[in-house]
Amino acid sequence: MTMFHFFNCAILTFGPHAVYYSATPLSEYDTLGTSVKAALVYLGTALVKLVCLATFLNVSESDSFDPYQELLKALIGFIDVAGLYFALTQLTHRNISQNHKFQAVGLGWAFADSVLHRLAPLWVGARGLEFTWDYILQGLEANANLVLSISLAALGSLMWLRKNKPRTLIPIIYACAGIVSTMPSITSYLRRGLGWHFAEVVGFELFVSLVMAFFSWQLFSTCQKPSA
Repeated sequence: MTMFHFFNCAILTFGPHAVYYSATPLSEYDTLGTSVKAALVYLGTALVKLVCLATFLNVSESDSFDPYQELLKALIGFIDVAGLYFALTQLTHRNISQNHKFQAVGLGWAFADSVLHRLAPLWVGARGLEFTWDYILQGLEANANLVLSISLAALGSLMWLRKNKPRTLIPIIYACAGIVSTMPSITSYLRRGLGWHFAEVVGFELFVSLVMAFFSWQLFSTCQKPSA
């Protein structure tokens, strides 16, 4: 029963990444190499973030919300944006379209995040004798992160690679990218500042991920249209 619960949670956490790759044109255009490169960039970015967090943040004995510490975390979190910029603009990719490139990069980014932050807790905790919903919620959180990562990659593609986008959409693109980039700080405030339970935070992340996916899709589709 414990291994059954572990495999269910693992499929919920990592399965959507494989389904997304196989169910979209990404598999037809063999973009796996791009996703692997993006995953490696994420790991390097995570290492830089870890060093910065260990250097600049103080270890707090309480779990209360500290605005100064959270502001530093948010600023350090923008290292992810720099890493995503590098993955989208500096890595050598196969001859794939911009549409497939941002999806492959976002997919690799999200998969590396899930492996780094959820695989070990899943392996240790989901095989326990006592059933808990926490690891199912972690799987749902990984799905929300997948959608948010692809949305951020789409927005980054519009910011850095699309030159002829409508000027009226530029503030909206940057605003959406800012919301997605600061989601860890937003959820930390909901959990520590407002006392939300983990299930409520995950529900909020799922809702925001769907909203951001809709806006990103609309913005990308609009920018793809030829200008009049």
